[in-house]
Amino acid sequence: MLSLLHIENIAIIESADISFDRGFNVLTGETGAGKSIVIDAISAVLGQRTSRELIRTGAKSALVTAVFTGLPELPWLAQNGFVQGDELLLQREIQGDGRNACRLDGRPLTVAQLRELGRQLLDIHGQHDGQQLLDPSCHLTYLDSFGKTAPLLADYRQAYETMAGLKKQIASLEMDEAERSRRVDTLNYQIRELERADLKPGEDEELDARKNLLRSAGKLMDGLQAAEFALSGSENSQGACDLIADAEGAVRSITRYSGQMAELGEKLTALRSAAEDVAEMLQDLGRELDFSPEELDQLEGRLDVIYRLKKKYGATVDDMLDYLEQCRRELDQIQYADDTIARLEGELAKAKKTALQKGEVLSAARKEAALALQKRVQEELRQLDMPKVRFETEFLPSAGEDGMDTTGMDQVQFLMSANVGEALKPIQKVASGGELARIMLALKNVLAEDDGIGSLVFDEVDTGVSGRAAQKVAEKMADVARRKQVLCVTHLPQIAAMADAHFSVEKGERGGRTYTRVERLDRQGRENELARLMGGGAVSDTLRQSAGELLTQAEEYRKVGASPR
Repeated sequence: MLSLLHIENIAIIESADISFDRGFNVLTGETGAGKSIVIDAISAVLGQRTSRELIRTGAKSALVTAVFTGLPELPWLAQNGFVQGDELLLQREIQGDGRNACRLDGRPLTVAQLRELGRQLLDIHGQHDGQQLLDPSCHLTYLDSFGKTAPLLADYRQAYETMAGLKKQIASLEMDEAERSRRVDTLNYQIRELERADLKPGEDEELDARKNLLRSAGKLMDGLQAAEFALSGSENSQGACDLIADAEGAVRSITRYSGQMAELGEKLTALRSAAEDVAEMLQDLGRELDFSPEELDQLEGRLDVIYRLKKKYGATVDDMLDYLEQCRRELDQIQYADDTIARLEGELAKAKKTALQKGEVLSAARKEAALALQKRVQEELRQLDMPKVRFETEFLPSAGEDGMDTTGMDQVQFLMSANVGEALKPIQKVASGGELARIMLALKNVLAEDDGIGSLVFDEVDTGVSGRAAQKVAEKMADVARRKQVLCVTHLPQIAAMADAHFSVEKGERGGRTYTRVERLDRQGRENELARLMGGGAVSDTLRQSAGELLTQAEEYRKVGASPR
């Protein structure tokens, strides 16, 4: 459960610490006091999308910290390298430049990881979630969630994508005869042009390097010849190699007079050998640079051919060779297209049969789940003062090709009849605001029964509900809170009275700035707050007395337990 929420510099909340209880927690306050900001802070620390606009004016950053306790084993933690302890500490800092710093027990994690973990900790039902009931495209998602059909859907979707891929391949091969003839002519021309060029891998790079070398050959030859002359000399003069040899001979002739001379002789011998090696290398390099003007012309002509081909077929010779192979493959495919299409159509028939079989299995599971969902939702609605309502799931064939699309073979929408004798009609056409709120609450309760999430948040889901219906909604939330932690933002005194812990959110001014304060109410404080909810601005003794009676009734209900179904 969510035990502690710490908020810093979120909108008009400068700093707040809220210690939630197990069971049923409510937050009440005037409109605009900051109740929904608390929900925004919870959403932020669970990795939901947020904005730097949430940062309090004048602050450089905002921080939300949440402490969760009493959690079941969460495999996600071990899978992501975290150790689960008695407490789970989540933090998210939102900085003015839009960056986020997220931590789990002091260790950094990404916003995506935080969001993935957050989905396993707490489920938020916002003010506008009820509008999803007006969108039939969401109904299938609800049904799949209730029926736990995700593995069947994944199995079907794999088969469907295989089938769709084969259809795409066949479509790419099917063309009219004129188009096929034009494409064959184009491919043949391109293949012949590239084959005539007789390209070699890496040829352009080698030719470029040779061209640069030849263009600099004059300066290189001058340098090489000067170096070779210095080492080898000429007919009329000695070079360095000859002079070193003379020095070597002179030293060798006196080695018998001094042992030191022998060592110098060895060094001169090594020096002479090194000089002669360099002289030979210079001669070899000179021979390599020995070229005719015709070679440079031929080389530049070849590079010009390659350059013109590059403009049409690729940035490098290797790219052009790859394109050549691609053209050959495409030509083969077109020339043998009829055979390929026949083979692919055989594979498509099998893939289609497999997709249909898996789609039928998925559809059957959905229809079975729909019957169970119908029964469970009607039970919940009966407890929410809608005993005459009928709720059903309508199945229609998918509008996709072959009666299939990525979601399966079904179009689904929820139907209801709120009054005896009235025909079932789509929810979006017949449900009032209060009915939508209660149906959404019923669905949320049913879907949350086995989802493993320990905390539920309801942000003003009582819109359009009043009177006896409000009392039934309050009792239902109290029933849910017996097995899960419930946090609720509400304006209804019936719901607020049913809570185990009641928090007041108040807005005030200090030093020209607006501040929001969150305070846990005692019995007297709750009576005053309930009286305000019941009577508006003026709180009388009569209203306080009525509020006290409402609290007492709620306490008695919580002691007795849920009403029997």
